[in-house]
Amino acid sequence: MQKKDAHNSSPANTLRHSIYTFGKAQASAFTGGMFDYGVMILLTEFAHIHYTRSIIISGILGAVVNFSLNRYWAFKKHDESYRRQLRRFIFVVAGSIALKSSGTYLLTELLHLDYKISRLFVDAVVSLGFNFTLQKYWVFKK
Repeated sequence: MQKKDAHNSSPANTLRHSIYTFGKAQASAFTGGMFDYGVMILLTEFAHIHYTRSIIISGILGAVVNFSLNRYWAFKKHDESYRRQLRRFIFVVAGSIALKSSGTYLLTELLHLDYKISRLFVDAVVSLGFNFTLQKYWVFKK
């Protein structure tokens, strides 16, 4: 049994597990992000809400999807304190929404890009550089 445990904690297995977790977290982020992006377009195009406000509303809804997938599937941390994770997650989401909304606005207005294109670029940067890092090492840390 000790050999198996030692083998499972080898650097190769640790790297493999990290890559696997990263992949699941990205799938979770993609699912929540697609929901978020779709709601943003619906609110902007059909409800005629300014895209920066649509990003805030859709970001909150997408966060619910993302939190659920991360907690129960990607990071499998449903044994931890739900309230603690949720408080930390809300902090990350608030920062993420602020970065996405302001970043999309800046790219759209300064570079005269379509808000849908700006949003995709900003989402990629924020998801990898902000969301994943804080969720893995702070919200759902082992």
